Amino acid sequence: MRGRVLRAARGFLGTPYRHQGSRAGVGCDCLGLVRGVWREVYGTEPEHPGPYSADWAETGEGDPMLEAARRLFREVERGDARPGDLVLFRWREGRPAKHCGLLDEAEGERLRLIHAYEGAAVVSSLLTPGWARRIAGCFQFIDRS
Repeated sequence: MRGRVLRAARGFLGTPYRHQGSRAGVGCDCLGLVRGVWREVYGTEPEHPGPYSADWAETGEGDPMLEAARRLFREVERGDARPGDLVLFRWREGRPAKHCGLLDEAEGERLRLIHAYEGAAVVSSLLTPGWARRIAGCFQFIDRS
């Protein structure tokens, strides 16, 4: 399953950043990347997030991204996360997770992260210590066959 997810995620590399987008080659944001990969792997989305503003995490309540991940994926310990797994990030303690990406294969000792980089495109970048300390949760796509 992780291999299928990783192939689908790599198909988004270079896709321009577009708020609320979820289509490879057309445009996506970080959530849209995960939605597009989900569609490619499973055929259809389990739920639609509805419209959301760019500052949804600052103006909303709860931790909707983390709650959705716990409903739809299998949570894994950070040390057990592998390429093809979903990773959520929170920028400040006590605030909701507001960014996500998919782990990519390692470069040397460090894993890489495929994510939609705001203002740019979907990239695969090193999961640096600065990113790693902001991890809010790691999740595995479930084999639904």
